[in-house]
Amino acid sequence: MLRRLLLCAFLVVSGCGGHPKDVLTPVADTAPQSHKVDMLIATTRSQSIVPGEMFTGERARAANFANITVSVPPEGARKVGEVSWPKKLPSNPATDFATLKADMIDIDAAKAWLSTSVKKTPDGSALVFIHGFNTKFEDSVYRFAQIVRDSGVQSAPILVTWPSRGSLLAYGYDRESTNYTRNALENLFQYLARDREVKEVSILAHSMGNWLTLEALRQMAIRNGGLPTKFKNVMLAAPDVDVDVFRSQIVDMGDPHPQFTLFVSRDDKALAVSRRVWGDVARLGSIDPEAEPYKQELADNKITVIDLTKVKAGDRLNHGKFAESPEIVRLIGARISDGQTLTDSRVGLGDQILAATTSTAAAAGNAAGLILAAPVAVVDADTRDNYSSQLEALGPSQRSQ
Repeated sequence: MLRRLLLCAFLVVSGCGGHPKDVLTPVADTAPQSHKVDMLIATTRSQSIVPGEMFTGERARAANFANITVSVPPEGARKVGEVSWPKKLPSNPATDFATLKADMIDIDAAKAWLSTSVKKTPDGSALVFIHGFNTKFEDSVYRFAQIVRDSGVQSAPILVTWPSRGSLLAYGYDRESTNYTRNALENLFQYLARDREVKEVSILAHSMGNWLTLEALRQMAIRNGGLPTKFKNVMLAAPDVDVDVFRSQIVDMGDPHPQFTLFVSRDDKALAVSRRVWGDVARLGSIDPEAEPYKQELADNKITVIDLTKVKAGDRLNHGKFAESPEIVRLIGARISDGQTLTDSRVGLGDQILAATTSTAAAAGNAAGLILAAPVAVVDADTRDNYSSQLEALGPSQRSQ
């Protein structure tokens, strides 16, 4: 019976996912009225040989850089907070998010892009976005383009994307990938700190990307004896971070530290699963900010808290409210401008069932976990999309089981 379930799932994993893949092949700008978001990409992902994918979920030996321009449909063609994925390729810039440019560049070209882009801003500012767990490269690009457009920020947009395999079944791999990326992110932060043309830096991190962000800032503070004053704002959206670890990270950063803004939601199902995985210790993104000891600690560290528990926007796990709620994404823009998604993960029904019924850490990447999700992969497109890579990741001996 189990073999039949796995065979059935294997036969359908090549079916369509929630939207077309490989959307990063540039198309003509056929909608001049659309909005253009030109961003710098810094990544520790490996380059892909697949046209339109650019980067995989695997780890590169050294940082890579790219310059991508995304066309966002004009007002009236989509809702604020929404990524309008194309239903078929090529994308139509009048109705879809579309890639107009996708160039691999070297570090010198990346520095030149930063210099040119920062000079175009009214205040010499840069916005760095670090995505979360379960995020494929194209998802991070289009989600960041949506955040930049909907928030109205005028800072130079920099996307830091680390090697995520884009599946709830790869939690352990993703977690280690953030550790793998710490030095690369610190190097970027150090460069922004040294660059005299950059007057102000804001950071927006989501989910597991908060761990990466906080660790890189901690390393930088220890190395430099503190953080630069130009690092004004650090926005922590649904942080998948142990609250005890966060306490020590804040101490290591010293004082003064950037203005931290914490987005929490007590109904975040993804963080509820993470809490079970990590020994039932509260995750920072799902605490009750009015309960002690959190209320006093947040006040002592001058951390602003925005509670999204009652906000209805968000994905099926309530983990991406910060990017999908029009009010919240505008608030992010106002917070950056005042000088104080986020994931677009394809979450399949099978992923949710697996997360709800078994330990993610135990199930991730093994045959037992995939067996649980196999029946759902037959009928749910997002589960099929995630299931495929996980099945391939098993060795031949495990697949034969």
